[in-house]
Amino acid sequence: MAKVKTVFRGETLSYGEGSYSKVYLLIKGKIKITECDTMDNELIKDILTAPDLFGDLGLEGNPSIDEFAEALTANTVVCVFNSTEFKKILGENPMMAMNYANAVNNKLKKLENRHSDLVFRDAKSRLIRFMKNWARSDGSRMGDKIILNNYLTHSDIAGVISTSRQSVNVLLNELRDAGMLFYNRKRIELNNTMNWN
Repeated sequence: MAKVKTVFRGETLSYGEGSYSKVYLLIKGKIKITECDTMDNELIKDILTAPDLFGDLGLEGNPSIDEFAEALTANTVVCVFNSTEFKKILGENPMMAMNYANAVNNKLKKLENRHSDLVFRDAKSRLIRFMKNWARSDGSRMGDKIILNNYLTHSDIAGVISTSRQSVNVLLNELRDAGMLFYNRKRIELNNTMNWN
C-alpha cells in the first residue's frame, strides 16, 4: 500500500507514469519541485515543507514527465503511494478526500498568487514576499528576529521568484544594508519581525 522512504539531500524522486504513478506525502524535510526544458533550464515550481503532498496529484496516472522533486535537506522522509491505490483510499474515506481536495485547492491558490506576483510586482517585492512566506512556514522566532535555516542557494531563490541569481544577490545585499536581514550560507536572520509579518 504505502511505503515510507528516507531520501538524502540532492536525491531526486520520480513521479512514475501510468499505473505506476505516485503520490508522495512529505513527512519530514524540504523538497524542491522543478521542471526542466530541453535546454536543461530549471524552473522551480515550489519549495515544500512538511507536511505537504506532491507527485501525480490529479490521480490520473499522467504526471508531467518534465517535473521532478529533489530533497533539499538530509534525511527527508516521504510516504509513497501508488496513485491508483491512493485514489481507492480517498474513495473509501470521504473526510480524507475532503482534506486532499482542500490541500490541492491551497496549492492552486499558491500558484495563482505566484502568477499575480509575476504580473504586478517587481523582483524586490517578490523577494520580500517570498522571504515573508518562508519565514511564516519555516522560521523560528528568537527575540525580535526570525531565523531561517538557509537550505536554498541564490539560484534556487531566483528560480522561485523568476529573476536572475545576480539580481537575488544584489537585492539581498540591499536588504542587508538596510538592516532588514543578515544572511550567510547556513542561516538567514530577519531583523525586526514587524517588517516581516
